[in-house]
Amino acid sequence: MENHKDGLFSKNGISYFVPFVMITTCFALWGFANDVTNPMVKSYSTIFQISNVESSLVQVAFYLGYFVMAFPAAMFIQKYSFKSGVVLGLFLYAIGALAFIPARYTGIFYPFLAAYLVMTCGLSFLETSCNPYIYCMGSEDTATRRLNLAQAFNPIGAVSGTFVAWLFVQQRLDPTPSAERFRLMSENLPVFNAMKDHDLGILIQPYIYIGIVVVVLLITILSKKMPKAGDSAVSKSLGQALRELSGEKNYCRGVIAQFFYIGAQVTCWTFIMHYGHEVFCAQGGMTESAASALSFRYYIGALILFAIGRFVCTYFLKYVSPGVLLATLALFATALLMGVIFAGGITGMWCLVGISGCMSLMFPTIYGLALHGLGDNVKFGGAGLIMSILGGSVLPPIQAAIMDRGADILGLPAVNASFIVPVVCFIVVAWYGVSCKRQS
Repeated sequence: MENHKDGLFSKNGISYFVPFVMITTCFALWGFANDVTNPMVKSYSTIFQISNVESSLVQVAFYLGYFVMAFPAAMFIQKYSFKSGVVLGLFLYAIGALAFIPARYTGIFYPFLAAYLVMTCGLSFLETSCNPYIYCMGSEDTATRRLNLAQAFNPIGAVSGTFVAWLFVQQRLDPTPSAERFRLMSENLPVFNAMKDHDLGILIQPYIYIGIVVVVLLITILSKKMPKAGDSAVSKSLGQALRELSGEKNYCRGVIAQFFYIGAQVTCWTFIMHYGHEVFCAQGGMTESAASALSFRYYIGALILFAIGRFVCTYFLKYVSPGVLLATLALFATALLMGVIFAGGITGMWCLVGISGCMSLMFPTIYGLALHGLGDNVKFGGAGLIMSILGGSVLPPIQAAIMDRGADILGLPAVNASFIVPVVCFIVVAWYGVSCKRQS
């Protein structure tokens, strides 16, 4: 930690270390929500007997909440404070998580999408508040490193969410294969509905418990006095801020890069289960449940590598330009995707895991680079970057549509060929890293 007036956790002689720790807990909480949900996409497909495109609507609803609520969140914290944004975000998070209880009793897929949407409206408030709050808790020169440090706790929540999804959901779901469920749906609907109700009762449990945890954290933060780092007295309309931001070329490029990065992250993590199913069932001769179990282990490995990578990359940012490191890792990720597409099999699975190590740096680095020099536009600028999380809603259905073709594409299995989508995404991220290096 720096000891001078403006340091990693201090600004104008004021220490922000304790608030930094408190706000960083929120990073772990939304990491949990993201990664307890990713493995559920395949489960919804099996439980409700719907297509990959339909089940990917979970990701559409999840990331649409970020898009819808980002600028309202920015206007809210502009009028009130970062703390108020965090409190409202936690409130919506809790409401959405607990809404899984009535959704389960409807026995219908779409109420689950509504619960995800409400929950992620809360996450949008949290990210719109917490990211620029962390950015302002010290010197602007150390902002990107500070964001990477806070974001390093996000994958800890993500790994926790994945373990919960594996140990307390996937392991306890009815192992009846999809083909048999499809037969029961048409020939013995009461048995199918009983199986569905059993599985939904298990699937909602993580959301109920995390909803309770969020309520506890909400009460704790409400009772604490938080400093007003970055809460400017300057009042600015959304229109004025957008006009000023639209003239910031580096910022606009950052929004585009963040859109494609989130698309790459969500596709790589969501469809690792589908890729594993193809590898282990079609080539390894495993049952669906055994293939899912093995795929989950690779997915957990990917998240652990992602978590380790966050801390490692934060260290290297002391010595390497953020733009250079961003572009280098994006190109490495692109090379690994070539292995996913063309090598296939176990080699392809390991390449898919390795991509997570490359991704670990990307979100907070793009965020920090894009906000640099925005001054009192940092709140609205942060909101625009949170809106770009919409990439996680737009791009997975495109990849799912390629997968649903079933037939080989240019001699490659459809699942393999579908990973051309994140290839395009990482090329855009590499372009942004290079453009930042040229400006530095």
